[in-house]
Amino acid sequence: MTFSNLEIIAPILKAIEDQGFKKPTPIQAEAIPTLLEGRDLLGCAQTGTGKTAAFVIPLLQQLYLTRSNRKGKRILKALIISPTRELAIQINDDITDYSKYTGNKSIVIYGGIRQHKQTSALRTGADILVATPGRLLDLIAQGYVHLNKIKYFVLDEADQMLDMGFIHDIKKIITKLPTKRQSLFFSATMPKTIIELSKQILFSPKRVAIEPEKTTAEKISQYLYYVSKSDKVDLLKYLIAKKKNISTLIFSRTKHGADKIVRFLRKSNIKSEAIHGNKSQNSRQKTLQRFKKNKFSILVATDIAARGIDVSKLSLVINYDIPNVPETYIHRIGRTGRAQETGEAITFCSSSEKSFLKNIQKLIKQRIQVILDHPFHNQKNIDRLEIGKEKKNTKKPRFSAPKIKTAKKQGDNLKVESRKRSSKNFNFKRSFKRKKS
Repeated sequence: MTFSNLEIIAPILKAIEDQGFKKPTPIQAEAIPTLLEGRDLLGCAQTGTGKTAAFVIPLLQQLYLTRSNRKGKRILKALIISPTRELAIQINDDITDYSKYTGNKSIVIYGGIRQHKQTSALRTGADILVATPGRLLDLIAQGYVHLNKIKYFVLDEADQMLDMGFIHDIKKIITKLPTKRQSLFFSATMPKTIIELSKQILFSPKRVAIEPEKTTAEKISQYLYYVSKSDKVDLLKYLIAKKKNISTLIFSRTKHGADKIVRFLRKSNIKSEAIHGNKSQNSRQKTLQRFKKNKFSILVATDIAARGIDVSKLSLVINYDIPNVPETYIHRIGRTGRAQETGEAITFCSSSEKSFLKNIQKLIKQRIQVILDHPFHNQKNIDRLEIGKEKKNTKKPRFSAPKIKTAKKQGDNLKVESRKRSSKNFNFKRSFKRKKS
């Protein structure tokens, strides 16, 4: 199947060809025809599956076909909500790429920077607004944004919205939208809370689900390194030296940890940068742009800061810290192996992280290949569940049931003997007193 089989109009097909894409991904092949029919959609798909294009392409096509010849300020017709600044910027960049020949205009708004440029853009008007929840509600309250003409509503990364505490903001935004609209709802996972939220947004939706194992196993080679926590940084240096000058994204669980990794690497003259929530938005964007332009090859990031990073031909993802949420692993390694490319994902596992690893392997329904041939291999960390070897229980119980019974019996006999001795002593004392008197 090609994009031309999906009844996509010529201006957008030309933009798709400019991006170098020839065949739609599974979610694109299922979602695009549904959305062009005007139906609501509930999509379950992880990062790296092409879901942004799955909703951007039909959205642009419908706006193009229903455009009016009326001159003047553009009115917002489509709203896309994203949980993070990075993802919002990425979505807006994709809209710019695909609307190259349609003339559609989009604006992106997010917190963490001054609002002046964003409000100036809103005054000139646009067809599509991409926004993070907090900044959107703030600008609505100030009168800069009006949602009463919205015809298309997209909620992306809904599960992360809930994790970040945006559920109440989302509900407020929904109340400001027209009842008659087409709505799209995307989430990597579908717990009960997400399903309940989707019911408040969607009307008789078609459900499209892409299984996690299909997105992680087919194009991405996954490897596991058992290593003690204290040796992780040395293993990292060893691998970087072995895989020279390849584009690498390293994941740390914390902001402090990300900065610490960068300091260690710089001491070894390895050029690297970090992005996380404590960095300003401008700083993060400049760092990301420099990484994309190959100014340096090692980027260290936390999960929230990395959500939305879309780097073409990213060769390697390293999980320096294993995430405690299994789905996060899929999001992380999905940064590589994008757009039909192959990729590699390496995970470091210390003894305290084995339970996290077990949950990940259960989710992706496969065992990650263990690499034993490296100087920092920690044999103690190998768990029988990961390598498939049964460990025999060599410890013997202290007492078998009969012995416990015997011990109890012996104890009772000792008590009886003790009573006999004490009574004999008592009688001896009495008889001794009588003789003395």
